[in-house]
Amino acid sequence: MSRYKQTGEGNKNKRTGEARRTKPNSREKQEKQNKRDHRRQYRNVIRELTSREIKRKYSRSKLGIIWSVLQPLLMMIVMSLIFSQMFQRSIENFPIYYLVGWNVWSLFSTATTTAMTGLVDNKSMLIKVKFPMGIFVISRVNTALVNFLYSLIAFAAIVIFFEIRDPWMISPWIIVILPMVVLCELLFSLGISYILAAAYVFYGDVKHLYSVVTTMWMYLSAIFYPVDLLGKRMEALIRWNPVFDFIDALRQVILYGTLPPYFELLRIAAYAVAVYLIGHAVFTRSKDKIMQKI
Repeated sequence: MSRYKQTGEGNKNKRTGEARRTKPNSREKQEKQNKRDHRRQYRNVIRELTSREIKRKYSRSKLGIIWSVLQPLLMMIVMSLIFSQMFQRSIENFPIYYLVGWNVWSLFSTATTTAMTGLVDNKSMLIKVKFPMGIFVISRVNTALVNFLYSLIAFAAIVIFFEIRDPWMISPWIIVILPMVVLCELLFSLGISYILAAAYVFYGDVKHLYSVVTTMWMYLSAIFYPVDLLGKRMEALIRWNPVFDFIDALRQVILYGTLPPYFELLRIAAYAVAVYLIGHAVFTRSKDKIMQKI
């Protein structure tokens, strides 16, 4: 009789142990599902904010986002008229040379400049709705990416028009290098955007100071002139400019049909990861102070 009793108690304890093991499993599954739902919700919010930014930017324009295609074309025409004769011996296919630099620079400058005011511009939404505040920075960078992708339409048209190289010689490298460079540039831009967005909440003068910095940065990125014509010290300074590395890597592939040097690709990846991690860390540590200030 006692043996049956012990057996019954053993089965009961076994069922209780199984129930205890299944509860954490179901709780973990629920937590994972909640995280997936939150990520999906955040993606939808970023998509909506991006759409809103694009509509607001071109709200009074009849051509709308077509300006993302026309602007680089018009800038290329103007710069070609001014500088193509000056650099015709040192730069082959100046319009393409310039357009590569301008598109890469525009992605970076637009992303960081607009993301800087992302928190302050969405102050009311940030207070009322419980979204991660980083979403407002990411949406501005994402908007710059959308404009960049539209500008590639103009770029592709110019490449075909000038027939700079047999397409079969370009495509194997550009399929790999272009997404890699753009991804690294986005990470780099996002890291700087985090720092600027946090700083702008406390110091409004950052906006005016950064406009001066971007002007100097643009001229140090060799967008419309060959870096080889500069002195050794100036050339060395420009070659350590991360934005110039992004530009130069794409020029190597598109203009010359060669793979960029491995050390340049490694440097691009290192810049992107390091700046992103630093920017994200600064932004994360500043969240509480930002909410208090706003």
